[in-house]
Amino acid sequence: MVTLRYHGHDCWEVDDGSHRVLFDPFLSGNSLATVKPESFTKLDAVIVTHGHGDHVGDAAAIAKRTGALVVANYEIVSYLEAQGCKGHPLHIGGGRQFPFGHVKLTIAHHGSTGPKGESLGNPVGVILTIGGKKIYHSGDTGLFLDMQLIGEAWGPLDVALLPIGDNFTMDIDDAVRATGFLKAKVAIPMHYNTFDLIKADPAEFVRKVEAAGRKAVVVKPGATWQVG
Repeated sequence: MVTLRYHGHDCWEVDDGSHRVLFDPFLSGNSLATVKPESFTKLDAVIVTHGHGDHVGDAAAIAKRTGALVVANYEIVSYLEAQGCKGHPLHIGGGRQFPFGHVKLTIAHHGSTGPKGESLGNPVGVILTIGGKKIYHSGDTGLFLDMQLIGEAWGPLDVALLPIGDNFTMDIDDAVRATGFLKAKVAIPMHYNTFDLIKADPAEFVRKVEAAGRKAVVVKPGATWQVG
């Protein structure tokens, strides 16, 4: 059984009962988070989709304390290794089997400068295969037609985690279109309501996805979803 726990924004904890992985650990300064960085004592990996401060977040502190492996693009891994983390670099199109599961990086359309303007490579989406389930974390992105390829070539996907907050990423309608390309068993919205600029109604996303004949659910910060 694979469990997803949402910590607000783009931060997801993935647990298959034997391994635990954390995506985009933006907790300090995240008013929606129900946990603190020090809440994590044991993690196998921290996966970072891009270099913005609300995604790199607390990665260095969490990875160093837990001994977690940082998995991200080459530039982000180098940036975090310089802060004392251990990491494994990947890049778009590349994948790697780890003890906790398989990680493959896909394209994403966004930016990736660091918290102080550092150049931290290209933004990515991630397909994580863990506990026999495939989870697509799109990162921050606009809609793009190659989501069709992600769904067809690297699927079938069990879960698609998609931003809906507009302004910096897809809005609700574009995210609904993305579910048609990806054809995941269930879509779950993220990257909304953390800031005023990305206010959105996740229930509207669910209604529109269901009207299109697909499945979506809202997972509130602090809540979990069992991947079926």
